[in-house]
Amino acid sequence: MYSAIAANKRKTWFIMAMFIVIIGALGWAAGYLYGDPNIWYFVLIAGGIYALIQYFMAAKLATALNDAHEVGKDDQPRFYRTVENLSIAAGIPVPKLYVIDDPAPNAFATGRDPNHAIVCATSGLLEMMDDSELQAVLAHELGHVRNYDIRVMMIVFALVSAIGIISDIMLRMMWFGGGRGNRRSGDGEANALFMVVGLVVAILAPFAALLVQLAVSRRREYLADSSSALLTRYPEGLERALEKIRDHGSVMKHQNSATAHLFFANPLKSGSLAGLFSTHPPIDDRIAALKAMENKL
Repeated sequence: MYSAIAANKRKTWFIMAMFIVIIGALGWAAGYLYGDPNIWYFVLIAGGIYALIQYFMAAKLATALNDAHEVGKDDQPRFYRTVENLSIAAGIPVPKLYVIDDPAPNAFATGRDPNHAIVCATSGLLEMMDDSELQAVLAHELGHVRNYDIRVMMIVFALVSAIGIISDIMLRMMWFGGGRGNRRSGDGEANALFMVVGLVVAILAPFAALLVQLAVSRRREYLADSSSALLTRYPEGLERALEKIRDHGSVMKHQNSATAHLFFANPLKSGSLAGLFSTHPPIDDRIAALKAMENKL
């Protein structure tokens, strides 16, 4: 498990480095096609600032996009008490708690590290699960916090947002931009090429966003399930919670594909494109993996 935590930390910096490389490459392409190298510098600097802002703000954006509101001990005593006890057992600080008013049973964790973590649950999860089931689901989310999965997922969220922004900017430049004022004889071909590149990026952007989410291995869900079983010493609780979610569904009323990879179970409609390319392992496979752990605890 410690090797998985170390791997997640390395993966975070790798993803951030790749983000800067991709932004820089796009800036270089735009600068080359428009004959202005200053575009490359501008895009690279803006990309670095954007990555830094996302690093510190993505958790708040994730809760805002899902209409989550912060709660305290007096608002949700059962929720708070369960997370507090699990946090003490896991040896991590108690995260901030948020609730989404949605009947679908689901939850997610986000933040940049255990000292700046958020655990969010839907009202449906808090109402549907008994104490052992709720404890198991929240232990799963705290497993993401403890294993530093939340940092990796936060960067993925930033990448998905960046893809949308880049696509929008390139579309606007394609339709409204004109390049340099002093045009060369080959500028017509360059502009035609740029329009093709911009159109391709705009079309492929949603698919690229899904691929970025899929780049985060499904193994992190199995690892968090294992972390939950080890923390609670009761894998049957998580099995029952997964069975309830399988039978009742986890689709949220407020659909947001950019944060779908954060959730305990897939919050998107199974018929949607994002549902077909789900970042979550099948629930039956997760249950089978937990059953295999029962005799080992």
